[in-house]
Amino acid sequence: QVQLAESGGGSVQAGGSLRLSCAASGYTTSTYCMGWFRRAPGKEREAVASIYLRGGRTYYPDSVKGRFTISQDNAKNTLYLQMNSLKPEDTAIYFCATSRDYACYSEPLNVREYNYWGQGNQVSVST
Repeated sequence: QVQLAESGGGSVQAGGSLRLSCAASGYTTSTYCMGWFRRAPGKEREAVASIYLRGGRTYYPDSVKGRFTISQDNAKNTLYLQMNSLKPEDTAIYFCATSRDYACYSEPLNVREYNYWGQGNQVSVST
């Protein structure tokens, strides 16, 4: 199985930046996509970024495009999410996740494509 541990969250002022990290352990050989998701208070879980590992193509929803950047470090087996120009509406619990579906690139922002999940890390953005 795959274990994921997020870190790097915290509280920032609007317009600030944070970088989240997700350390992966266990059996990761068959991971094809990795992604970041968030759940805001009273709202459903939504994707904020994903990456297809075979080639590194990235995907973002309109809500964060141009502000968030997803990246990976294969040597460290770690996923990152750089968040800039943060807004109060970005306040949420952020999760990283992995997909073992070789065709995950077809729906890289679909939460149902992902198999393993971290426990989440709080990000709070104040006005």
